[in-house]
Amino acid sequence: MIRVVVVGATGWVGRELVKAVAAADDLELAGAVARTGAGQDAGTAAGIQVLGVALSASLDEALAHPSDVVIDYTKPQAVKGHALIALKAGRHVVVGTSGLTAEDYDEIDGAARAAGRGVIAAGNFSITASLLKRFATLAARHIPDVEIIDYASAKKPDTPSGTGRELGEILSKIRLEPTAKPVGELGGIRETRGGAVNAGGIAVQVHSVRMPSFVLSAEAIFGLPDERLTIRHDAGASAAPYVGGTLLAARKVAAQTGLVRGIDHLID
Repeated sequence: MIRVVVVGATGWVGRELVKAVAAADDLELAGAVARTGAGQDAGTAAGIQVLGVALSASLDEALAHPSDVVIDYTKPQAVKGHALIALKAGRHVVVGTSGLTAEDYDEIDGAARAAGRGVIAAGNFSITASLLKRFATLAARHIPDVEIIDYASAKKPDTPSGTGRELGEILSKIRLEPTAKPVGELGGIRETRGGAVNAGGIAVQVHSVRMPSFVLSAEAIFGLPDERLTIRHDAGASAAPYVGGTLLAARKVAAQTGLVRGIDHLID
């Protein structure tokens, strides 16, 4: 039995995770964190039966009880601190919050390796988003020119989304030399060419669209003379696409040491 702590347990995804953990035969809800509603039963807060697990006001409070894995779906400004606290306490970590930088992930990776624990982090835990990453990685080895368009709701606080940033970082490491004129050589309003995401290779331009009616979508556009390939992921209004991938990560994270980005390597 894997004992799970859900941080952000009353959020959009967190509520669904509480329900899914409670329903799983191999998982046990060992703790739940939400500043609003602290003291309330986690099951009641999620709209299901009483689970006998009270919402904690802080992760430190939840970690006072035995657990194995901490799943975090909170805010970008909080999640790194939560991950470091959980690793120091000897827990494995699954990070579902977007907005972290490459430097943040490097710090988390170092802490995880020092603690001998695993961390699986993804900007998007849905299966189709993971397949987008896999298929785009394959295409980038053959097509030099690629750009990413990242779509999200008007209220999303970070740009690009974790999905767009993660995709841009992985493609920057493997992409071929592009044929497009470098952004630094352009006139006019250079910002219209998007933002450069680079994790140590050739930067990928990422364009973020924020407006009502979008939940989360991402597309990688590849171009060759007289032909074009678009690979796209679209999420609906439900949190369900993220739950299955997150629980897959929770089940697999103990086999890792250090940080792993994404779940595409776990799908098979």
